[in-house]
Amino acid sequence: QVQLVESGGGLVQAGGSLRVSCTASGSIFSINAMGWYRQAPGKKRELVATITSGGSTNYADSVKGRFTISRDNAKNTVYLQMNSLKPEDTAVYYCNAEVSVTIRPSVWYDSWGQGTQVTVSS
Repeated sequence: QVQLVESGGGLVQAGGSLRVSCTASGSIFSINAMGWYRQAPGKKRELVATITSGGSTNYADSVKGRFTISRDNAKNTVYLQMNSLKPEDTAVYYCNAEVSVTIRPSVWYDSWGQGTQVTVSS
């Protein structure tokens, strides 16, 4: 079993910054890509940013230049630094990871965290 636990969400004024973190734990053999998604009320979940195990990144156009994704492979942790936040960034932010487990290292599982609320006030 694998668990993803997010932390660091909260309330911030427009123009401010927040950093959210997500740590994977459990019977992990390897982690491939990690990423952040978000879902605002009444909207579909959308990709925010992803990062491969080698450090290659991908961002949604709406966050390019404002958000930075990074990871610490030794800690099985992915971070999302969010700067110049806008009210439209308000959403529940979910962590995602492609994980293989020790008992079946050749099989990859798509794992999700429980989400952390980010609210940006105008």
